[in-house]
Amino acid sequence: MKFHIREANKDDLETLVKFNLNLASESEGKILNKDIVSLGVTRMLSTPSNGFYLLAEKEGYIAGQLMITYETSDWRNGIFWWIQSVYVAPTYRRQGVFTSLYTKIKRLAKASHNCCGIRLYVERNNEPALKTYKALGLIKTNYFLLEKDFRNEDP
Repeated sequence: MKFHIREANKDDLETLVKFNLNLASESEGKILNKDIVSLGVTRMLSTPSNGFYLLAEKEGYIAGQLMITYETSDWRNGIFWWIQSVYVAPTYRRQGVFTSLYTKIKRLAKASHNCCGIRLYVERNNEPALKTYKALGLIKTNYFLLEKDFRNEDP
């Protein structure tokens, strides 16, 4: 199935928020605060230096999304593009939406003068996603992801 891939804009806010809420619920069983997610998406859309969203469309419907953020690598003198917030609407799953989005990102990243690679993180038990990512040539690294979430910390 052929999808039109485009960069998201402020008119896509409602869909991006909805997809992010669905993503958290479906992949991690988390219920996010819609107002906070809306502010976060608005910030991303209005601050291109932080990254951008790409959308996959088919016949006027948004089938899926991903977000790119940036990480500076002093070791490589370049920027890693991090794929985040991947979501495909249920009716479009297993139809090549992520493959279309990834193909576009890979092409954009290679054309960038400073991108040294693409990274993403995935829930370790999300077997369908892992299978898709591996099929596209993404490999498991030796790094573990650790975090300290200040928003969920007791005062």
